[in-house]
Amino acid sequence: MTHAVLNSIVFSLLGVLILVVCFALIEVLTPKHNIRREILDNKNVAAAVLAGCFMIAIAIIIASAIH
Repeated sequence: MTHAVLNSIVFSLLGVLILVVCFALIEVLTPKHNIRREILDNKNVAAAVLAGCFMIAIAIIIASAIH
């Protein structure tokens, strides 16, 4: 039982780490458009929806790869 819980925790942390790295990679690859600034400073709802959809899509891919 503890082995399964430990695996779940490790894979969850790995998935979150990969998600953060992918988001940072998108920020680096699009230097003209800072998504974080658009969302936080300019209150751009479209950029927030785009970032949310990106995170959901990457999370589904990571979950499928880990499962």
